[in-house]
Amino acid sequence: MELPEPVTVLDYGAGNIRSLLNALKKHGVEPRFVKSAADIAQASKLIFPGVGAFGQSMNALEKMGYTEALRAYLKSNRPFLGICLGLQTLYEGSEESPGVAGLGAFSGVVRDLNNVKVDEPLTVPHMGWNEIRRQRASKLFAAGDQTESTSGRYYFTHSFAIPAAEADATDVLATTDHGVPFVSVVQRGNIVATQFHPEKSGEAGLDLIRRFLQDFPYPEPSSPVPFQCLVQGPTVLARRVIACLDVRSNDAGDLVVTKGEQYDVRERATEENGATKRGEVRNLGKPVDLARRYFQEGADEVVFLNITSFRDSPLHDQPMLDVLRRTSEHVFVPLCVGGGIRDITVPAAASSTDGGAAGDSITYPAVEVAGEYFRSGADKVSIGSDAVRAAVEYMQSGAKTGKTAIETIAEVYGSQAVVISVDPKRAYAQSPADVPGKQHCIETKYPGPDGEMYCWYQCTTAGGRVTTDVGAWEMVRACEALGAGEIMLNCINRDGTNAGYDLELIADIKSAVRIPVIASSGAGCPEHFSEVFAATGCDAALAAGIFHRKEVPIGAVKEHLNVKEVTVRYNP
Repeated sequence: MELPEPVTVLDYGAGNIRSLLNALKKHGVEPRFVKSAADIAQASKLIFPGVGAFGQSMNALEKMGYTEALRAYLKSNRPFLGICLGLQTLYEGSEESPGVAGLGAFSGVVRDLNNVKVDEPLTVPHMGWNEIRRQRASKLFAAGDQTESTSGRYYFTHSFAIPAAEADATDVLATTDHGVPFVSVVQRGNIVATQFHPEKSGEAGLDLIRRFLQDFPYPEPSSPVPFQCLVQGPTVLARRVIACLDVRSNDAGDLVVTKGEQYDVRERATEENGATKRGEVRNLGKPVDLARRYFQEGADEVVFLNITSFRDSPLHDQPMLDVLRRTSEHVFVPLCVGGGIRDITVPAAASSTDGGAAGDSITYPAVEVAGEYFRSGADKVSIGSDAVRAAVEYMQSGAKTGKTAIETIAEVYGSQAVVISVDPKRAYAQSPADVPGKQHCIETKYPGPDGEMYCWYQCTTAGGRVTTDVGAWEMVRACEALGAGEIMLNCINRDGTNAGYDLELIADIKSAVRIPVIASSGAGCPEHFSEVFAATGCDAALAAGIFHRKEVPIGAVKEHLNVKEVTVRYNP
């Protein structure tokens, strides 16, 4: 049996590359890693996955002495696969980091999607499953089938892109639309790069990686290959259906998936022999098994919420880190994890590797905590209680400190890696003047217990147990200003009710920000998904209990959305 050709991966420490490594292993390839410029010079196939800021990435490559070696490698026309930021660095520069030179293999400058002029407000980051519009034939896609249908979708998550109108058309293999057409795949000889993440794009992405491994070096055809593009009109970003898993230890110490009712995850207490017996933690399955099932059923993303992590340091939460590692071996869609993403101070004795005398303590910055999750397989981290504190500080001072978890993680890993989990509860008022602190409120269609026609949403912390005077509308705007890339919008009043999403809340928050909004809490049937997309314009809808208990299969949700003409991704 012929052994796979060696593949070298450039890992400079930014973000999750575990999924890429698992994708390579799935194809029988055990990658090598770049440890010096000589490793780049000697590589026969090189993959450059990238996340984070353009300038920080290029500065890191320069500091490591890799930039000239990369330029020489690209000039040699040896097989190269760039992913996301790995595509952007091939160009001359980026508006994200003015004055910082890229590798310059292709002509053009990466532009900020926030500056795209369109008739409707553009949601940025461009996040989710979109189509590509292929411009010519390539072995990167199905051999013998040189047409492109609208069934293939890939996972994008970025705020910067190369406008198709400004790129050299001879380098462009495919384009995608978000406000304007942008370059989604480039190819020049054996140099290929994708703006999307193939390692997070399910079977379609795995197939693309396989073709790169098998079909490159890529001999240029001696004559033009017939090609027909079947994507007519703009490509369309699909609405996402997300499975959420609340993970915690049960009373026996086993890590389980549970689900709360208004955030209470225990079964009802019972009476035995005149004594009240505390209810058991609901056990709806094992985290890795459920995540794998949801991937197979067509979930567009999987979210793990580590609902007891606020008590402990995630850096030492080995069971949860192991869940991420094992999940990423089989689940090739984005993974998000939340719980305890903040600056953490723990006794030195909490880690056998930290050293330190008895009584010493060690502080881990939030960006380091997040980095541990990313290295274990997460693509995004969800920040909850700490985001409320950061928002309050920002609203009081009107200035960024550069030190909050939101800012530090976004600076290193990009805004698309930072999700804000908002846990509000509805509060009523007779008039806007009665709302504490003049917080934003709405006129509601559902009067309060005393006939109140106005309501506002109070943020909570500590898993819904502590109510604050911070409004959800004010919080999300502050978090967006600090650099967050997505909002996961829960609602304590709807949690576990199966009565449908709080449409008033979601529509109000969606109108407050430009970043994507995930609707959460209350889904009980497929109709609730089409309802929330139609009524609020949200970007994704999340559910937990109905999926865990198999009351509503993910496939049934997507079939219903398709009937309602809501664009979704189908599992191949």
